[in-house]
Amino acid sequence: MDLKRKASESVIVPFKKPRNEIVPMHRKNLSVVQSGIPRTSNLEAPIMLLTGHEGDIFTGKFSPDGRFLATSGFDRMIFFWNVYGECDNLGVLRGHTGAVMEVHFSTDGSQLFTASTDKNLAIWDVEAGARIKKLKGHQDFVNSCCPARRGPQLICSGADDGTIKLWDSRKRGAVQTFQNVYQVTSVTFSDTAEQIISGGIDNDIKVWDLRKNDILYRLRGHTDTPTGLELSPDGSYLLSNGMDGTVRIWDVRPFAPQERCLKLFQGHQHSFEKNLLRCSWSSDGRKISAGSGDRFVYIWDTATRQILYKLPGHTGSVNEVDFHPHEPIVMSCSSDKKIYLGEIA
Repeated sequence: MDLKRKASESVIVPFKKPRNEIVPMHRKNLSVVQSGIPRTSNLEAPIMLLTGHEGDIFTGKFSPDGRFLATSGFDRMIFFWNVYGECDNLGVLRGHTGAVMEVHFSTDGSQLFTASTDKNLAIWDVEAGARIKKLKGHQDFVNSCCPARRGPQLICSGADDGTIKLWDSRKRGAVQTFQNVYQVTSVTFSDTAEQIISGGIDNDIKVWDLRKNDILYRLRGHTDTPTGLELSPDGSYLLSNGMDGTVRIWDVRPFAPQERCLKLFQGHQHSFEKNLLRCSWSSDGRKISAGSGDRFVYIWDTATRQILYKLPGHTGSVNEVDFHPHEPIVMSCSSDKKIYLGEIA
């Protein structure tokens, strides 16, 4: 394997600098070039290493069109990267005063939503590079947020204050609040955004009905905290990553049988760091991945439950893995302050 180091110039996105501006950043990325291996994607090299963060990276997501990548973490800065070419750093968004725990793009890619330990959520205009709204209401660290897939721009959030909140981006305060007994570590919407699904340190995954303002049902099976939740692309199934060392697929369709846990995956680990390790689906629903404390990137086949890939490279906990929406590319971000983009078969 030959290593070729390339220096990339920082690119400033053309816009008038607002209060929360994109700050250009000089950085180097490393492309790992392997000869004799058939290529499966449009990445410049089979593996691209992106560096520049100054602290643990807790979260990263591809934009819906797959052209960009957003990452953030302990250094409170949100980095935007080009996926193609030399993976240039487009710039940095600043505004949070605490670690950023989760980022999500809106369905059309025009906005970015962030949850932070500064007790706030933020909505950012991606094209302008500006924070357009700060959502205040939580009394403790906000661990997770998620936008609705369609309809009015609703956002849900979960925090250490034991509450799950529903927000409308067009309004100032929270629209609805659900009181959980214990800290909430992860949240997501159902496909129709009629329910919010939450996981917390009581090990249960709860489905909250927005109309009834109460728990619709619980998903029990994890023996330790669920730290990541993600709905399948078709909206029928829920993926969860737990500190018990299992990843589970649940049937969340309205009239599913009482036993909703369909599949269990093992192999990855949660470490003593107790990070909120997330999980993700591939766009076709055939593969899943989850963060792992043992420094490897795990990818499973959903049909066979076999580990397809156990990818080395990171020297710290892998906190999130995300699949590219259109190509066989995975992104992993880690407590080692590094981001890898790699192509798979």
